Amino acid sequence: MSVIRNILNSRSSKGGNFFNILTEILGFKPKALTHYKKAFTHRSLNRKDEEGNAINFERMEFLGDAMLSAVVASHLFKAVPGGNEGYLTKMRSKVVSRKHLNELGKDLGLIKHVQTNIPIEQFGVNIHGNLFEALVGAIYLDRGYKYCKRFIHERVIDPYVDIEQLEGKVISYKSLVIEWCQKEKKEFDYEVYEDTGNDELKHFAVKLRINRRVVAKARATSKKKAEEKASKRAYYALQNKIE
Repeated sequence: MSVIRNILNSRSSKGGNFFNILTEILGFKPKALTHYKKAFTHRSLNRKDEEGNAINFERMEFLGDAMLSAVVASHLFKAVPGGNEGYLTKMRSKVVSRKHLNELGKDLGLIKHVQTNIPIEQFGVNIHGNLFEALVGAIYLDRGYKYCKRFIHERVIDPYVDIEQLEGKVISYKSLVIEWCQKEKKEFDYEVYEDTGNDELKHFAVKLRINRRVVAKARATSKKKAEEKASKRAYYALQNKIE
């Protein structure tokens, strides 16, 4: 009776529109909307359950991240029987990279359904990927592993996972440069300093030195982005040596 009651409640006029939206996004009908509502609830609402536990998408995001990794790992394990642990780990990282998850969340328009006290314009770009992971976590709690795996295959693996393309895809130029420097026993350092210039937004400038020689410079709105941009320029400048 409780299962039937949940299904009927999910189809009520109060949640009917949300039910239809979810059905379109998921490709199947959800059973318990409660999980999905948590997946779209931002911590700024400061909601709590009867036991005083916080209600927001962050715990669901944690679960979804684990399910994504498990399903993608299983697929790669079967698809590349000759791949060793290091190879498979790198390939999985490319599939579930933050940039890729953000693109998936954007494509599904998940941010339109988030409940928050903060203007959507103030969210960083990672909100899209966070919501996607939270949605995966909600699917697992609602319909179990079978439906969760099906959703990940339809939305992530089938349309985007091409082994040959993934092998040539770089997810972090900084990691490549650092690995090469360590392998070749070369000294390296990133000198970061503020450089706002005439821009309204705060910028950071980075100099990448290898063996005390500046090999690349870059500017960006964050230290991390500036370091990655400088690393990319260094990679292409030293590509023949690195590869």
